[in-house]
Amino acid sequence: MAFPIHRPRRLRTTDALRKMVRETTLSPDDLIYPLFVTFGKGVKKKISSMPGCFQMSVDNIVKESEKAYKLGIPAIILFGIPEHKDSRASEAYSPKGVVQQAIKAIKNKVPELIIITDVCLCEYTDHGHCGIIKKGKILNDPTLELLAKEALSHAKAGADIVGPSDMMDGRVAAIRNVLDSSGYEEIPIISYAAKYSSAFYGPFREAAESTPSFGDRRSYQMDPANRREAMKEVTLDIDEGADIVMVKPALSYMDIISDVKESFDLPVAAYNVSGEYSMVKAAAKAGWIDETKVMMEILMSFKRAGADMILTYHAMDAAEELNK
Repeated sequence: MAFPIHRPRRLRTTDALRKMVRETTLSPDDLIYPLFVTFGKGVKKKISSMPGCFQMSVDNIVKESEKAYKLGIPAIILFGIPEHKDSRASEAYSPKGVVQQAIKAIKNKVPELIIITDVCLCEYTDHGHCGIIKKGKILNDPTLELLAKEALSHAKAGADIVGPSDMMDGRVAAIRNVLDSSGYEEIPIISYAAKYSSAFYGPFREAAESTPSFGDRRSYQMDPANRREAMKEVTLDIDEGADIVMVKPALSYMDIISDVKESFDLPVAAYNVSGEYSMVKAAAKAGWIDETKVMMEILMSFKRAGADMILTYHAMDAAEELNK
């Protein structure tokens, strides 16, 4: 039967009733806060293309981590900006690297906060690519050794989870093998399994100082036109030992988030990337949108699509709103 027997508006009449029948919920527990740690002391440098985000030295990263934890955000993910870069990304796996120092300092102050680390070379190489280069080509297999060294150095420093984001073939297996053989078999891997070659990453490259000095990343990141290929990438990473799989970006790839959630039993993460964040900030500054309402609607849409956790630069603002 249809109208007038069925009236869907009956369940929308009050806020309390709407909450009772709500299909999807969002809480601070769903959020992961990305942070950019750099060298020095007392540093809090604005990222011009990402209003409200900063490059911070270890002392300020600790303070920001404390604030996040007090708001109920359970996890952060760290990206490092080293003082020196070279062709082999040596500061990525140095015990004295900025990320390694930040992990120890945060754990000393906020031991309960989950620390995820981004495992990639692009922030640490002098050419800005995610792998070793020879004659203008990004070499897959030689890169795996360095990624594994980086992940192990993070685990030794006290990281709770490592997150390979490079999109080299076989990186999850290489990292899993090194962690297991070194006594870190309990450290989970959150794999950037379906990471697309996206124009939405633009502001991040300023934040992480990782713009490639030549070419682009299309030979290793996924083609935005491909949907079925994401299932292959996720399957391979799970077979290699991934514990959580990620889709990046999120906003234009909710079909992929949904596909992954429907097809696999692992937790699914969605990365609400820099360009998505900055578009909301720019539109709000121009007075075209209500920033808070649009932010919350976007984050809810990721949960509705199937994401179990969301990496987002909106994390602090969203947590404050959810705690009201």
